[in-house]
Amino acid sequence: MAQAPVLDQNQLMEDVRILASTDFAGRATGTVGSQKARAYLRKRFEAVGIQAFPSGYEQAFTFRREFWRTVETGVNVMGYVLGTRSPKSYLVISAHYDHLGWLRGKLNPGADDNASGVAAMLAVAAWFKAHPPAHSILFVAFDAEEEGMKGSRDFVGALPVPKDQVVMNLNLDMVSRSEKNEIYVAGTSYRSDFKALVQQAAARSSVAVKYGHDAWFAHGDNWTDSSDTGPFNDAGIPFVFFGVEDHADYHRPGDTFEHIPQAFFVKSASLIVDTAGVLERHLDEVKAKRWWWL
Repeated sequence: MAQAPVLDQNQLMEDVRILASTDFAGRATGTVGSQKARAYLRKRFEAVGIQAFPSGYEQAFTFRREFWRTVETGVNVMGYVLGTRSPKSYLVISAHYDHLGWLRGKLNPGADDNASGVAAMLAVAAWFKAHPPAHSILFVAFDAEEEGMKGSRDFVGALPVPKDQVVMNLNLDMVSRSEKNEIYVAGTSYRSDFKALVQQAAARSSVAVKYGHDAWFAHGDNWTDSSDTGPFNDAGIPFVFFGVEDHADYHRPGDTFEHIPQAFFVKSASLIVDTAGVLERHLDEVKAKRWWWL
């Protein structure tokens, strides 16, 4: 049996610590903290070796904030690692970098939601740079997820590559905290073949991998439209979504770096990197199965 990837644990934790620090003030869309987060992400993309598109790393978009009825600008950060054999087939790996920021006089730093997902995404990118993939990997840090998935909706509506080259999405949202040592994978109810692929990596992990939160009858427990997977699903692009269930600090000031259990997060991130590798190696098979219900 192949071994699970070994990650740079120090860099993983440093990415979360910095993104969730008071200097970034919760990374709310349109704030100075958001600008600082983007600058940090551009720097990290460059350091990892993620290539920029001709227009650069940033994809700006506008949206109307429904409550205030104001027009705001958000910015996604994206880049790619080119595939060595099939460069025109893309696995999109995503995580939103925005959070709530200051609310009612209290700072919501968003360490688990979703500095953790961004840090795990960067760990995946570092792995693929060291182990070049056969297919291209498009990495995108979405803005304005907390505003109703505005960043991912704009991204899917204005893809930087032809839509028929986008095979699937691997989305990461809240992946660092679980008292039960478990993480959920959504998306396998839509594509049953994905479960067998995820299980290849799950078998190498000590984290308990659960499946669910994606069935149409799950009502409030269906995560499909509660994160950036929604716009992909709406566009007919299949997805796998890693996330923990809500904890006591979800969308609260207590979602801090100090409350992240490092041992669990390292195991979770290693599982995600391993899964990304499995999905990439089987991307041709995923692409061949265009239908949803298998």
